[in-house]
Amino acid sequence: MAEITHRRVLSIAAPIVLSNATVPLLGAVDTGVVGQIGAAAPIGAVGLGAVILASAYWVFGFLRMGTTGLVAQAKGQGDATEVAAGLARALIVAWAAGLCLIVLQGPLFWAAFRLAPASAEVETLARQYLSLRIWGAPATISLYAFTGWLIAVERTRAVLVLQLVMNGLNVGLDLGFVLGLGWGVRGVAAATLISEWTGFALALWLARGAFAAGLSRAAVLARAPLRQMARVNTDIMIRSVALQGSFTAFLFLGAGQGDVKLAANQVLMQFLETTAYALDGFAFAAESLVGQAVGARSVRQLRRAAGLASQWGVGGALLLGAVFFLAGPAIIDLMTTAPEVRETARIYLPWLALAPAIGIASWMFDGIFIGATLTREMRNAMLLSVAVYALALGLLIPAFGNHGLWAALMVLNATRGLTMARLYPRAEAKAAG
Repeated sequence: MAEITHRRVLSIAAPIVLSNATVPLLGAVDTGVVGQIGAAAPIGAVGLGAVILASAYWVFGFLRMGTTGLVAQAKGQGDATEVAAGLARALIVAWAAGLCLIVLQGPLFWAAFRLAPASAEVETLARQYLSLRIWGAPATISLYAFTGWLIAVERTRAVLVLQLVMNGLNVGLDLGFVLGLGWGVRGVAAATLISEWTGFALALWLARGAFAAGLSRAAVLARAPLRQMARVNTDIMIRSVALQGSFTAFLFLGAGQGDVKLAANQVLMQFLETTAYALDGFAFAAESLVGQAVGARSVRQLRRAAGLASQWGVGGALLLGAVFFLAGPAIIDLMTTAPEVRETARIYLPWLALAPAIGIASWMFDGIFIGATLTREMRNAMLLSVAVYALALGLLIPAFGNHGLWAALMVLNATRGLTMARLYPRAEAKAAG
């Protein structure tokens, strides 16, 4: 395994940070383009349809993380066959999941509209959007697998290229289909569908080296790796569901604080999402390099990978906290023109200035544990942290209101970091063999 340096960490992290920066842009363009139609219903339909599909696809996000850890370890072992087979297995799962969503689209959409009822006009337009977008399910879920594989083999520039091509094409087709041809909501859906399948084709080309020597059916369907993949992905899915449930609880409980505080919380949550997008790159670097160190059975390299990636993560977290503290009021004013929401958001802004520093340990340990495939430990740490979070919500909200809600969220992230820190020696033990 080649020596791990600051330059190597940044070569993995920087393209991911840039790639993540393009994600919010696409949603803004979709909304802005359909907003030119001059009616509220199309905007609501695109927003609702996108959320329904994102929620369905999110369930399979484990393919990104699980693939990174397993393939990085195979790369560290120098096992080129297993590096390729890991991608092939993930793609089989992705296609099976995508085809299931297509087949079950009827009951899926029915359930979604029962959970999130909308006006007849919005639901009709949303169904038009969904009926096109759902055909991209195999491609979209496969892209989780491709992204995880590219991160594992340190080809994050390819991830950036993939994201830029897909989002650039999507924006161009949005403008052409909606503003040029007047296709409305169907145009937005068609633009996204075409970009998804184009991204899939490009990802196949970018990963062509994995299949250059050919793969046997026996290698792909070997029992031991399949069992390990199932275990790792199940643990990650349970952990992710628990984390998503925690944020959903935050949003629901925030609604009980009144409309103004709910709106202020929503504005401030964008700061937290920005933090996650900005610091993901360093956690991904840890996933790849720690995984390779475990595969190479090198405790020294594992410590160096975890240490260097975490140094950059902590530096980024402190920088973001300072930016939020100093420029937060101006950012809030850009995001909302409502005076009462602006004033209320400023009251709770200090929590967001602290959030990156409090949360960085949990994000970096996530990367370390994924690389080491200590997914059972990560899952158990999350479940324990959620239990502590639930207790904090019960104690702090009655006493401190919305401040208590934000404090409980900080408790969740701090507990995640502390719990995984206690378990970190298991990563070194695994590298030691």
